[in-house]
Amino acid sequence: MLRSMPYMNAQLLARPPVLFRFLSIAIVYAGFLGLASAYVFGTAAASLLVFAVIVTVVGYGITQSYMFHRFGLCNAVTLGRAAAVAFLVGAVVSGSASAWIVFGVAAIAFALDGADGWLARRSGLASDFGARFDMETDAGLAAVLSLWVWTNGITGPEILVLGFMRYAFVLASFQWSFLRAPLPESFRRKAICVVQIGALILLAFPMMPTGLSSAFAYIAALLLTWSFVVDIVWLARRAG
Repeated sequence: MLRSMPYMNAQLLARPPVLFRFLSIAIVYAGFLGLASAYVFGTAAASLLVFAVIVTVVGYGITQSYMFHRFGLCNAVTLGRAAAVAFLVGAVVSGSASAWIVFGVAAIAFALDGADGWLARRSGLASDFGARFDMETDAGLAAVLSLWVWTNGITGPEILVLGFMRYAFVLASFQWSFLRAPLPESFRRKAICVVQIGALILLAFPMMPTGLSSAFAYIAALLLTWSFVVDIVWLARRAG
């Protein structure tokens, strides 16, 4: 126990500089986000408010569980993806964004999804914090895209399954504690996440044939539902 104290003190001392770097990067992103949102939507209020919430939650996570001395390019990329999600919230709220802008921003955020994990492994900064940050950014991207696709009349409300299934699962875990148990790594889960967000981006593509939109939405929703059922059954059996 005594031997671990210097290590723990060193980690605690490392957090303020990391938090300062994180906030410095966040301020830069907020500046670009504000300018872009004001130019495209006429107001930056919604985007900046969402980004402020993200920064607050991530900053709290850094103080509680981030154990490295560097914030790292990997986490900066994920924060940039989170800023893109905040920008897309502005698109939903304003209702005036070009479909090409929504598609382009979403496609870039999705394309960078693999980059942050690769950078984390390459730099030795892979962590539970980074994995959770990445996962929640993906979930936010899916939720905002599903809202945009629905509110623009591309599909019906069934598309919200793709955006809010994870949040429904989290809410259910407050009622059924066995859902809070950790799940093992799963290629199936990762692959369906790619299908989930990829389908939403395709639905946002301005040149997507109208007749294919509903088919894409239903197929992706069925696959995602099946994946969650598999995980729920596994957790229920493990709980006994």
